[in-house]
Amino acid sequence: MRLVFAGTPDAAVPSLRALLDSPDHQVVAVVTRPDAPAGRGQAVHRSPVGALADEHGIEVLTPRKAGDPDFLARLTDIAPDCCPVVAYGALLPTSALVIPAHGWVNLHFSLLPAWRGAAPVQAAVRHGDEITGATTFQIVKELDAGPTFGMVTVAVGAGETAGELLSRLAVVGAQLLVDTVDGIAADGLRAQEQPADGASYAPKVTVDDAHVDFTAPAQAVDRLLRSVTPEPGGWAVFREDRIKLGPVTPVGAEAVPAEADPLPAGALLVQRKRVLVGTATGPVALGDVQAAGKKRMAATDWARGIRIEPGERLT
Repeated sequence: MRLVFAGTPDAAVPSLRALLDSPDHQVVAVVTRPDAPAGRGQAVHRSPVGALADEHGIEVLTPRKAGDPDFLARLTDIAPDCCPVVAYGALLPTSALVIPAHGWVNLHFSLLPAWRGAAPVQAAVRHGDEITGATTFQIVKELDAGPTFGMVTVAVGAGETAGELLSRLAVVGAQLLVDTVDGIAADGLRAQEQPADGASYAPKVTVDDAHVDFTAPAQAVDRLLRSVTPEPGGWAVFREDRIKLGPVTPVGAEAVPAEADPLPAGALLVQRKRVLVGTATGPVALGDVQAAGKKRMAATDWARGIRIEPGERLT
């Protein structure tokens, strides 16, 4: 089939590569978000998907909105059979949805109808899901509610961050997307309506959402920090300045020293090989810490450098 692939970030690259490698389909164009400033120097960069398309000499379309008349006209001229989508990052209006003969087929990183929305992987980690996966479905006007073609499940690893889980899902999901497009081309794959019950939603995670509340249980602190690693990154306040925090390690009851039992929420205890922080249910050991204007470093190095005083806390 003639395909126009829509996607933007690194997580969409494995799917585009897999479709480019498929002998049965031709990716004739790519739709991605417009070039944007990134990095410390804020230089304008092509999206990862756009950069891969450039490497292969494929036409790249970067509409500011998917309903722009010029974009719709070009898409109509290309006349794709199907438009696979992975993390494109913009809503598709009906005027775009009706152009490809077989519609737009989205790869979504959850087991729909669970975790519809922009941040399904982060939601799965934050809520402690043991199993998650990826789903291919036909895009309709309602958010992530279209009929599904197929699913693949994966176990969420102990201590796994959202970034690590997304990287795994991007790879297994790429094969699912190719299989789905193969099935549509063979005219033997039919989408099934999503269940009416059981839908949950995962809105975009903001920087404010990544503020760590150490009055919460240790398990919740652990899950929150893993869910916002690497983006947008967990943080707390120390000495009136914001510091970035990497994932933590909950400390089992048998490993809690006498001087940390109990350790008040947010209170810091510096030991030779670790830095503990109190929570509602017991301490956690800090991982990496990054103070404003500084490089990321191990918590023990950070603590030695700033000389934490008794009674100081993270808030």
